Amino acid sequence: MSLRYIYRLIQAFFKRFKGIIFLGSVVGVVIFLVLIFLFPAINSSKQKIGIVGRYTVDTLPNAITYMISSGLTKTDEAGNIIPSLAKSWETPDGGKTWIFSLDQNAKWQDGKSIFSSEINYEFSDATIEKPNPTTIKFNLDNQFSAFPVILTKPIFKKGLLGTGEWKVVNISLTGGYIQNITLEKKVENFHSKDKIVYKFYPSEERLILGFKLGEIDIIEGIQQLSIFDKWKTVKIEDEVGYDNFVGIFLNTESEKLTEKSLRQALSYAIDKTSYKNRALGPISPFSWGYNPQVKQYQQDLEKTKELKDLAIKLSTLPNLLKTAEKVADDWRKAGVNVEIEVVTSVPEDYQAFLATVDIPKDPDQYSLWHSTQTGTNISRFKNPRIDKLLEDGRTELDQEARKKIYLDFQRFLVEDVPAIFLYHPTFYTVMRK
Repeated sequence: MSLRYIYRLIQAFFKRFKGIIFLGSVVGVVIFLVLIFLFPAINSSKQKIGIVGRYTVDTLPNAITYMISSGLTKTDEAGNIIPSLAKSWETPDGGKTWIFSLDQNAKWQDGKSIFSSEINYEFSDATIEKPNPTTIKFNLDNQFSAFPVILTKPIFKKGLLGTGEWKVVNISLTGGYIQNITLEKKVENFHSKDKIVYKFYPSEERLILGFKLGEIDIIEGIQQLSIFDKWKTVKIEDEVGYDNFVGIFLNTESEKLTEKSLRQALSYAIDKTSYKNRALGPISPFSWGYNPQVKQYQQDLEKTKELKDLAIKLSTLPNLLKTAEKVADDWRKAGVNVEIEVVTSVPEDYQAFLATVDIPKDPDQYSLWHSTQTGTNISRFKNPRIDKLLEDGRTELDQEARKKIYLDFQRFLVEDVPAIFLYHPTFYTVMRK
């Protein structure tokens, strides 16, 4: 059969059925457009992500709330405060009164403009005035230079209606706790929508089972790879959490740990070179207030002689058990008799407590280390010099002057060892290939 014959055959076919072919093409295009415009879900992507934790509507993880909405301010990578829903602000009296002007182009997810009457921040130590629709005024009981950082917290109009790209379209609650929440983002091209379903699990074991059963396709935020590093059907991504540190809090009120020299010896006993992404102190290395020139406590067994025959209990959260075992091995080499205790929260009575801590966006760490903060000062640390530095840092408005204060704060805190700073944790995301 020649090419000329095939060409004439095709030509004759199109000539005879051109009406039907044209009509079919038109119908196909119409059906395609109808599907795109009336049924966008057909042209959407959907991710099912699993996270460990029990959350209510008011305590959702920051990573999710920042997808749904914004605060009056936000921070850049170095922790500097920059505008968000507020376009500008001022403090006319050195940090006690703060006046914010709203961005008049900002809108809620329902398309309506944002007015000051809808801003629903509440503070026990401040009163709020709303003199006009685009101005909100905070009157604090005391000067607080880091106040704009507090206002990075996302706001909501009602329920979880926010200002972000992602909108809550479904939420399932049991006993006040969220079981799953569905977010949706409109994609301009092709009028499609992306969806994410977050499912929350009470434990890492239940999370892994959910992954095996196909309830979720992605696991986010785990610190231990568990069995996944041996699976060939998954892809694993990692990210260092520089906004967190893993450290051992030492109970400075414990009879065995009141002496600074003993706490320093416990730090000298640990081989910190075995930890990736060393944490030298309580502030992120990317913060404008970070001090890299602090005492590093490299392992030195010659400085651990007073630890001989010391008995100590190391309490740890379950996900840090491997780290606790490494620390215990180092302490035992220095002559310490170590007992490991696995707990689910901060014990009321402890000697050493291993935990992962969120680093505040601002260098202000008053709640963690000031002697008056009995509920959040885990180490029960009391030091007048540290108290004074933390107080000064809260009242100084000039950032360069504040930086000098926090450089000293870190230097003296690390010297006193209310906690042994180990590393910035790595968080893993596991997904099916």
